[in-house]
Amino acid sequence: MRTRNAALVGALCVGLSAVLTACGGGAEDPDAGTNGVGKLEPAAIQDKARAAARGADAVHLSGNVVSQGRTYRIDMRLKKNGGTGRVSSSAASSFELLRVGDDLYLKAPAGFWAKGATPAPSATAKGDASSAAGKLDDKYVKVPGDDPAYQQFRGFTDKDVLLDGLLALHGTLARGDHGTVGGVRTIRVTGAKGGGGTMDVSLTGTPYPVRVQRAGGAGQLELDGWGKDFALAVPDKNQTVDYGKQLRIPSGGALPSSKEGSSGEGANPGG
Repeated sequence: MRTRNAALVGALCVGLSAVLTACGGGAEDPDAGTNGVGKLEPAAIQDKARAAARGADAVHLSGNVVSQGRTYRIDMRLKKNGGTGRVSSSAASSFELLRVGDDLYLKAPAGFWAKGATPAPSATAKGDASSAAGKLDDKYVKVPGDDPAYQQFRGFTDKDVLLDGLLALHGTLARGDHGTVGGVRTIRVTGAKGGGGTMDVSLTGTPYPVRVQRAGGAGQLELDGWGKDFALAVPDKNQTVDYGKQLRIPSGGALPSSKEGSSGEGANPGG
């Protein structure tokens, strides 16, 4: 009888082997039913995620970026020919960006523009500058291509430039834990044991990156909406205004610089 029971148990183990890794209750394969990326070496996972990101037509990214001791909130939708979204912080007025091809527009409250007013030699001139800033309130202002701030702002709307910087981990890469981000199964890749940044990559379908923690604790961004198109058009003329010579577009402390490095605090969101 014992021999028969043992044979029966053995047969049950074989029959359940497609579901369980072992009859004794061993752990399930965390990569079962996935795209298989979780089994790759960490450098290969990063390469596949970067390639998937570059090949996507569009993406939505949102989160926090720390630069020069300030925390900025970024919420942008990007695609190959432009992007749109908002950048804000507790230390600076929030503003919106819109780029269609090479045409870049900035939309911000009057307080933002007042910071860029040329120092006034007289009270009258100061009043003129304040009046000019008021006229720009909540209007789209086209940023001239030769303005020093053009490239800095454009960097936030350039999908490939921004993602190439965000998705670059630093230091020795290692494969981290399996997990979930927004209900999506993921595998984590770390750089320099996390000090060089981390990237969570989707294990479902295309291996898109879905969360990035920047090196040196310089913020975290989540990425979704991969391949989902969105409307992008130049604003109507009645929504735009010339910012004039009395004002300059604020830069420097107004936002994370697109010229800074990517290895820690003070790094720009795209590099």
